[in-house]
Amino acid sequence: MMRERDIEQLLVREVRKNGGRAYKFISPGNDGVPDRIVLVPDGKIYFVELKTLHGKESALQHAQRRRISELGQIVFVVYGLKGLADFFKATGFPESSDLIAAIAEKMREEQA
Repeated sequence: MMRERDIEQLLVREVRKNGGRAYKFISPGNDGVPDRIVLVPDGKIYFVELKTLHGKESALQHAQRRRISELGQIVFVVYGLKGLADFFKATGFPESSDLIAAIAEKMREEQA
């Protein structure tokens, strides 16, 4: 099982490979904001909360996500490698999606 930190590092690496940036989102006085703000070359901005496959979003995180969404922003809650692959597919980066899906499959095979 991958740790949240490992999933976050993979997100940052793949966003950079695609010409974007995934900035750590730290907002003093605003606990519960998403982990990363992802900026991609087409001008879109995504807020990303990362979780392990079985992680849980806290009530505060849910409230922050709702507030950001109500402002018209796109917020993803990414659960594990499958969620990360889905994020890249949804945002137009199929090669990163395929790579991460392959990593997830390899990990599943190794655990079997």
